[in-house]
Amino acid sequence: MCEPKTIDVSAIEDRYRELTGVVPPSIAERIRLNVLSGREASMVQVEELRDQLIMNNPLDRKTAQLIHFAQLLALKEEAASLHAGAAKKAGATLAEFIGVVELSLITGGLPAYSRGIAIIGALFRDENP
Repeated sequence: MCEPKTIDVSAIEDRYRELTGVVPPSIAERIRLNVLSGREASMVQVEELRDQLIMNNPLDRKTAQLIHFAQLLALKEEAASLHAGAAKKAGATLAEFIGVVELSLITGGLPAYSRGIAIIGALFRDENP
């Protein structure tokens, strides 16, 4: 029988910090539950796929995060705000965010547009015209 491999979850947490600036609570909970259940190896496989798709994407980080933000808006997912923050961290401008939420109106309707405006309003709250 193979000895269980010890997994250092700090590398996973570091990738989230690099992308978003924080380890989101949902990710911290995912890590906690996988460690608690002894399923760290499965979690590492999921995170390696995610890392390949997001961190090693041929799109630049800003564009990829704006697309991710738009997709999550259309899907009505809470993680939209997290990826909006990652897009801003990667250099997305207010005008680019407005463009994204305008396009989200086509795929997600007025609720997606309104949610997008609320999210970017919070991101740019301290900025004045």
